[in-house]
Amino acid sequence: MLSDRLCLECGTILCIMDRRDLLKLSPLALASTIGHIALAESPAPAAAEAVFNVRTYGATGDGKTVDTPAINKAIEAVAAAGGGTLLFPAGTYMCFTIHLRSRVDLYLSRGCTILAADSPKPGETTGYNGGTYDPAEPNKPWEDFQDYGHNHWRNSLFYGENIDNFSILGPGLIHGSGLSCGTRSRQAQLDQNSPRGRGLLFDAEQAGVGNKAIALKNCHNVLLRDFSVLKGGHFALLATGVDNLTLDNLLIDTDRDGFDIDCCRNVRVSNCTVNSPWDDAICPKSSYALGYARSTDNVTIANCFVSGTYELGSVVAGTWKKFAAEMKVSRNGRIKCGTESNGGFRNITISNCVCEGSKGISLETSDGALLEDIAISNITLRDTVDAPLFLRLNRRNRGPKDTMRPGTLRRVAISNLVSHNSLASTASILSGIPENLIEDVKLSNCYFGHKGLPTDALTGWGDTSKPMPDWHGLQVPEIEDAYPELLRFGPTPSNGFFIRHLKNLEMSHVEVAPQNPDPRPAFWLEDVHRADFFAVTAPGAANFNLRKVTDLRILWSRAAKDTTLANVESQTL
Repeated sequence: MLSDRLCLECGTILCIMDRRDLLKLSPLALASTIGHIALAESPAPAAAEAVFNVRTYGATGDGKTVDTPAINKAIEAVAAAGGGTLLFPAGTYMCFTIHLRSRVDLYLSRGCTILAADSPKPGETTGYNGGTYDPAEPNKPWEDFQDYGHNHWRNSLFYGENIDNFSILGPGLIHGSGLSCGTRSRQAQLDQNSPRGRGLLFDAEQAGVGNKAIALKNCHNVLLRDFSVLKGGHFALLATGVDNLTLDNLLIDTDRDGFDIDCCRNVRVSNCTVNSPWDDAICPKSSYALGYARSTDNVTIANCFVSGTYELGSVVAGTWKKFAAEMKVSRNGRIKCGTESNGGFRNITISNCVCEGSKGISLETSDGALLEDIAISNITLRDTVDAPLFLRLNRRNRGPKDTMRPGTLRRVAISNLVSHNSLASTASILSGIPENLIEDVKLSNCYFGHKGLPTDALTGWGDTSKPMPDWHGLQVPEIEDAYPELLRFGPTPSNGFFIRHLKNLEMSHVEVAPQNPDPRPAFWLEDVHRADFFAVTAPGAANFNLRKVTDLRILWSRAAKDTTLANVESQTL
C-alpha cells in the first residue's frame, strides 16, 4: 500500500509505504523515486525513516566525473534531516575522501562501485582531475609507536571520527584502485614481481595520497555488511577505538591487511571472506595510536574464510585463481592478534573458520600488554605456509617508556582444530621468554598433518645456497626484544611443537602426523612446568625431547609410554 504525504519542512511529496510493499521494489526502483521516500510501519507514520538518492544531489555515477562533492553534500543533507539511508544506484562513482556522519546509512546497490580516484604520484601534487584525498592528520608524539598507516585516518576513501549509529550496507563494490598500499620503505620490501595492482605507484606519506579504504576512529554502533572490497590500500578497514562494531558477510580481496580491529570493544566479525596474500586477513590489535593504551575486548570471529593463495581480484570476480607455484608471494592471509599490543586483548573467540594457503593462527603480545581468555575452536587449516599455531610473549616494548610493564599470555583454549599439509621446517611455536612465561594453555581434539622433514634446501630451510643442516644441532634463538614472527626462529628440532618458557600445559587427544618420514621428535619442551599429555599420537620411537622440565605426565598415548617425571634436566622419551 502506497500513499502520499507532503513534507511540511521542504514541500517534498513523501511516500508512506508498508514494508511488505517495499520488499517488492528493487534498489534501482527506489533510486528512481523523486526526492526521498519515507518508510514506516503502517499505520504509524511517525516512525518513518527517510531514503535519499545520491543522484538527487548531483552524483553522476559515470566513472569519469569526480562525485565526491555531490556525495558529501548528500551525506550532510541526510544528517541535517535527522538521519536516514543514502542510496547509491548502479554506476561507478569516482571519489576521493567521503566523510561519514552519525545516523547516516549508505546503501551500495548491486552494480554500484565506489572507485578510489588515483592519488598523486611521486613528485606530483594532485591526483585524478586535480583532486587529492584529505591530508593525514598529525599524531605526535604517538606515531613513533606503530606503523604509519595506524597513525592516520583522514587520508582514506571513507573516513569517520567521533560519530555513531551509522552503516555501510548493500551488495556493491568498493574498489581502492587509486589507494597506496604503504610507505616507500614498506613498498620496497614488497615483491615487485607479483601482480599487485597499482598501489605501488603511490607513497602513503606523500600529501594528498589515500591510504585506506575505510578508516574509523572513536566511533560506536557501526554496521558494515554485504559489500565487497577490491584492493583496499594498506587496510580495507582500519577501526581504532570503535565499540559495538559488526562486520558481516563482507568479501575482501586486497593487497595488504583485510580488517585491523585496533583498541576496539564488543566486535562481531562473521561470515566474511578475506583474501590478503601480502599481509594479514583479520587482525585484532591494541596499539598506542590513540595516545593511550586501550585494550581490545570481547571480540568474536566466526564463520569466516581467510586465505593468501588467490590472485588479487580473482575472489571478487568469482574465478578463484590460485597463484602459480613459482610466483613469489608471502601468502600471509592469517588471523592474528598483534603485533601492536600496548593495550592488550581480553575475551577473544575464533570459531568455525577456514584458513587456506596462509600463515597459521597467531597470538602475539610484545609491547607489555595482557593477552588472556582466548578460545579457538572448530578451525580447519590447509596448505599453511609456516606452522598452524604461533603463541608468542616477548618484550619488544614499542611504546612510551613510562608505560612499559611485563606482559601476559594466559588462559588459551584451542579445540577441534584440523591442519593439513603445512610446511614442516618450523613447528608450531609456543614461546615466552626466560623471565616471562606463557601460562595455562589447553589443546584438545586436534590433528596436525604436515609435509614431513624437507629433503633438500630448496624445499626445506629456504637458503638454497647451503646444504641441509643436521636437525640435531639446530639452535632456536630467543629473539626476546624483536618483532615476533614465527619464521624468524628458523627451523626447529621438532616437527610438531616447539614449546619453551611455559607453565601449565595440557594436550588431550592431539595427533601429529607427518606425511613423509621425519626423524625429529614431535615435541620439544624447554623450561616447561606442569605439562600433561593425554591420548597424544605421533609416529616414531622418540617423540619428546625435554630440557629443564618439571611435573610432566604422559598417559594413554601412542607417542610415548606412560610417564610421570618430577624434574628433568635433559631427557628423550
